[in-house]
Amino acid sequence: MKVAVMTDSTAYIPKEIRNKFNIHMVPLSVQFTDTSFQEEIDITTEEFYQKLKETNELPKTSQPSIGYITNVLEDLAKEYDAVVSVHLSSGISGTYQAVVSAGEMVDGIEVYAYDSEISCMAQGFYVLEAVDMVQKGKQPKQIIRRFDEMKQTMRGYFMVDDLSNLHRGGRLNGAQAILGSVLQVKPILHFVDKIIVPYEKIRTKKKALQRILDMLEKDASEGGAIKVAFVHANNEVDALDLEQRFLKKYPDAETTISYFGPVIGTHLGEGALGVTWYKQK
Repeated sequence: MKVAVMTDSTAYIPKEIRNKFNIHMVPLSVQFTDTSFQEEIDITTEEFYQKLKETNELPKTSQPSIGYITNVLEDLAKEYDAVVSVHLSSGISGTYQAVVSAGEMVDGIEVYAYDSEISCMAQGFYVLEAVDMVQKGKQPKQIIRRFDEMKQTMRGYFMVDDLSNLHRGGRLNGAQAILGSVLQVKPILHFVDKIIVPYEKIRTKKKALQRILDMLEKDASEGGAIKVAFVHANNEVDALDLEQRFLKKYPDAETTISYFGPVIGTHLGEGALGVTWYKQK
């Protein structure tokens, strides 16, 4: 069986890596006033954050249409027997369900859609694992089983400078947003049951980031290979600092710097930082 690997743009896997490993991607979009941009295609992350500075209006975000996904799958069906497709949490986007629906409409290819229940490089970790397994000749059901194993140790925590975008975009409830802005709390956020919720309320950015680092180091101290991504919203300096602080204690860990692109950056705002990791075995 010839197996393709697909994801959506919110995995934020750089184009050169997608091209190198033949990862297929369906883009989500951001809309500034009347102009819509497919992220990772029509607008770069750098261009997005510059536009964000120049507007007072929060951009709108949208998922790819079922028609668009259907066309992609029909093209894949010409070359592949199956596709493993990994998507951002179904609790914050309808993209996963749209792929499921499109898969039911296309003949000639088996579609194995997977809800990562998270987003960004955590989602990307699943995609890269799928690529590795396909290269080793593994079949879709084996890959999905491996995803379920990974999910048991997958962690992702992030902190935003301002909760208002999450609130306005409907990704965090009003009471939580008000609490953060009034008390100047820097809540650590994470995904639970596919949605974004506060994990812990902490007074300062410095303490919040240290708390996330402490949780990462605790997991790393338990032994076993760990993969880590430090993720930022146009704030690479702080992400690199976190990475270096971690590598001082765990120099053998596999780490990478990643980013919150336009769609996720719309909701988190510039300056957001996150860390995601999982145990490899």
